[in-house]
Amino acid sequence: MTTAFFWDERTFWHGGGNYAFTMPVGGLVQPLAAGGLPEGPETKRRLKNLMDVTGLTKELAVRSGDGATQEDLLRVHPESYLTEFKRLSDTGGGELGLRTPFGAGGFELCRLSAGLAVSAVEAVLKGEHENAYALSRPPGHHCLPDFPNGFCLLANIAIAIEAAKAKSLLGKVAVLDWDVHHGNGTEAIFYDRDDVLTISLHQQHNYPLDTGDLADRGRGAGEGCNINLPLPAGAGHAAYLHAMERVALPAIRAFNPDIIIVACGFDASAIDPLARMLATADTFRQMALMTKSLAESVCDGKLVLVHEGGYSEVYVPFCGHATLEALSGSRITAPDPFEKTFDIRQPGSRFDAFLKAEIDHMAGELGL
Repeated sequence: MTTAFFWDERTFWHGGGNYAFTMPVGGLVQPLAAGGLPEGPETKRRLKNLMDVTGLTKELAVRSGDGATQEDLLRVHPESYLTEFKRLSDTGGGELGLRTPFGAGGFELCRLSAGLAVSAVEAVLKGEHENAYALSRPPGHHCLPDFPNGFCLLANIAIAIEAAKAKSLLGKVAVLDWDVHHGNGTEAIFYDRDDVLTISLHQQHNYPLDTGDLADRGRGAGEGCNINLPLPAGAGHAAYLHAMERVALPAIRAFNPDIIIVACGFDASAIDPLARMLATADTFRQMALMTKSLAESVCDGKLVLVHEGGYSEVYVPFCGHATLEALSGSRITAPDPFEKTFDIRQPGSRFDAFLKAEIDHMAGELGL
């Protein structure tokens, strides 16, 4: 079966307002030449463009999806939040949380972003495709039920999970988040649940500053179903693959989910402006291959990747292309122009050994 690729040009039209990097323009903060938040459309558009140029798009089942319904949204977000979001959206836009500005029509665009995730998960669970990628924008893994933050206005993956459960398509699900920032929204939504395993590999205390600690394991029925693996700045290719092999994959295998959903951010890459990690395009390729192999052994290959962060317009397209090569099994490649440079910049054997020891120690603390 082919890999499905869910996208919609309209999601690229979401606007982030008058910001310079992550600070509102004003006072001593001068507007940037490009303007707006780092979470812009070009990283996503350039990924799609690169896929078109190499021919990878033609090997995928390219699809779109309807916007998530009000009923879908209400399973995760309170009505009061959605009502205010819609009101501001209809009157020119605004700001509901922390670094989540939006323009006129922003509510509908966010519904569409969530709807791509809903459609991708449903298509895979129904057996229409073995796996799928949802190019959702804006992202969703930071969004709490009633408080958006970190560019995320609706909890895309949580909405997709609850929609599938409402249709009796899904029992247990594992959410693996390799975005460089802690998936605090997904964690909070499922923190008391034992039917959703949430795993976040992230740069320690990057964003948010106060979440993502190793000791946060879940609560009540969800005790043990939340795993955080905070990695120090500078961790690179070898550390990420060791974290997958030592923590993420064994935990998912033991949980035995019906589907694996990846919060697929590319902001752990070596030149992302919002992080200080050293992952390469091949890092994401290898993580995708490892996750795909695990899905084939535990849940009949059912795997969905939902796009999250990644803010380098130059490098995200290559990281995304490598990931989709792995997901689809395509032989079409987009050679990484930075490969030699970023290989040289990797931490080196002594720091790699230290990082692996730290990951092994954390795995022991997690009981893995």
